[in-house]
Amino acid sequence: MKNEVLSVVGWVTAVQGALGAGGQIWGEGPWGLLHKLWDLSVPAYVVIMVVGLAIALPTEVVRKRGKL
Repeated sequence: MKNEVLSVVGWVTAVQGALGAGGQIWGEGPWGLLHKLWDLSVPAYVVIMVVGLAIALPTEVVRKRGKL
């Protein structure tokens, strides 16, 4: 149960970081929900995306190894 929650939190965090960075790079402003709370720069959104991936990917590896 804990791994599933961490996986969801990690993926949501990574997607929000990617949307914020992508919106600022290719759009008129950040996309997603984080820009409604904070005014962040592109590097900050990239860091948020990387942290989300750092949370999500190990939980996915553990889940895949458990099914083998």
